[in-house]
Amino acid sequence: MSGTDDKSDVGADGTRAGSGGNGTGGTGPGTGGTGPGTGAGTNTGPAPGADAASTPGAGGDGTGAPPALTTPRGRRPVVAALMLGMALAAIDGTIVSTAVPQIVGDLGGFTVFSWLFSGYLLAVTVTLPLYGKLSDTFGRKPVLIAGIILFLVGSVLCAAAWNMAALIAFRIVQGLGGGALQGTVQTIAADLYPLKERPRIQAKLSTVWATSAVAGPVVGGLLAGYADWRWIFLINLPVGAVALWLVVRHLHEPSRPRPAARPRVDWAGALAVFATGALLLTALVQGGVAWPWLSTPSLGLFGASAVLAALTVVIERRAAEPIIPGWVWRRRTIASVNLALGALGLLMVAPTVFLPTYAQSVLGLGPIAAGFVLSVMTLSWPVTAALSDRVYNRIGFRLTAIIGIGAALLILLAFPLLPYPGEPWHPALLMLLLGAALGLFQLPLIVGVQSTVGWAERGTTTASVLFCRQVGQSIGAALFGAVANGVLAARLLDAPVTGLPDDLDAVARALEDPGTLSAAATDYLRRAVDSAVDHVYIGAAGAAALALLALITLAPRRFPVITEAAEAPRTTGAADRQDTPS
Repeated sequence: MSGTDDKSDVGADGTRAGSGGNGTGGTGPGTGGTGPGTGAGTNTGPAPGADAASTPGAGGDGTGAPPALTTPRGRRPVVAALMLGMALAAIDGTIVSTAVPQIVGDLGGFTVFSWLFSGYLLAVTVTLPLYGKLSDTFGRKPVLIAGIILFLVGSVLCAAAWNMAALIAFRIVQGLGGGALQGTVQTIAADLYPLKERPRIQAKLSTVWATSAVAGPVVGGLLAGYADWRWIFLINLPVGAVALWLVVRHLHEPSRPRPAARPRVDWAGALAVFATGALLLTALVQGGVAWPWLSTPSLGLFGASAVLAALTVVIERRAAEPIIPGWVWRRRTIASVNLALGALGLLMVAPTVFLPTYAQSVLGLGPIAAGFVLSVMTLSWPVTAALSDRVYNRIGFRLTAIIGIGAALLILLAFPLLPYPGEPWHPALLMLLLGAALGLFQLPLIVGVQSTVGWAERGTTTASVLFCRQVGQSIGAALFGAVANGVLAARLLDAPVTGLPDDLDAVARALEDPGTLSAAATDYLRRAVDSAVDHVYIGAAGAAALALLALITLAPRRFPVITEAAEAPRTTGAADRQDTPS
């Protein structure tokens, strides 16, 4: 691979985003151009393709830019708002999952309750590109405010739901707000901090996810058991209200010139992206669950999504301001990060979905102990993420991510080598190491790709990364679910007794009450689950190998980081405005 980025790393206005020593800066946001910067001028950034973080003699943030325009005091309330907003999205899935028995007991609808999660996931995933484009066009603040309000409205409606169908519909409303929260929070975090300081805020956001993974089941269980399941939605209101007040009061975006023409929103493209994503994810989520993979519903949904995908490409190519611009995939850096983090979403299904089943069915642990085996991964992830800047500032974003995903690949391959039945600390140790490896992989890629674009493209870029990761997660759930059930079906064909369950969920439920099975049947089922999860981890290792391949073959050796001077004025907190030049 060459040490420089390729010719495709060019903005829509024909200028390179800070990749050349004497390239021309693009026009600022609002003036019709898409390049970063506040006006025409020369770019005196690092050498072509260089990681600006490692450029000698760089300015305050190591990119040749002036020191950050914000102060820690001014950023604190904004950071608090971002963490609270992220907490709303992060804790949602875990807190709801623990209350499912109470919800089903009250509202009924056991056969469709999985759509409480699938509907929310669909809404979040398919709206990410739209919110990314809107935040680049109209600013981050209005999009984030709208997202918080929509999420809170959905929460109130969920608490008032009168049947399962209504609750599922209102969860989709929540998801529409959740898509704005996830993408816009990540984008504002990059706006607030210069390159060298971005690991600090990203580590804080990672800590929010880690804390939510542990606290969500506890809080959800307490509310469902000692109050009412409706409180798991009402508890969002005070958290969201504080976040909303902090955003309105303290977040100040840079003033931008009035655009020569009224900004145009590609609503046709947005609708096409939404419809394509909804059909594809519905096929992935419901295939093999609500209907067989080769049944008419599955084939129809996949066929319709393929037709809509082709239509979306046509619409986006003709649009003046497409929701998913072509440069997202033409630039090697962004395309390689999208593919790598899509593979991350794929491999994450193994520990998050199948490890708890393994811990309970094979190791015989209770739900709380099984949750602990998984949660140790969330302890090491933020630590290595926070320390990753010490690595990538020396060796670059790409090589740091390669080391992280290479280590993750070896750890995932080690899982099938665990003894049967083994001790709980065996998988816990592997998950601790896996979290450390993935923290070293994900954060450098997110920080790196956000640093290769200016303000006017950062929302779209961040949304594309998160969108690919979410799609990868949906594909992984469908693919690995099929793998696990296929292995189980093969093992149960030669079972020593008849009348045994024939899918992973049914086997897991049978092992929860082993008294109904003979000792031989119980051991056989546990070995079958062990084999199924081993195959899933081998598949996850394959996903890690795909991420590694994407980085080695597609990513430039040095990310083309742009200079801070080429960007629009930095987003600030309220306390910064008197000390900051306009």
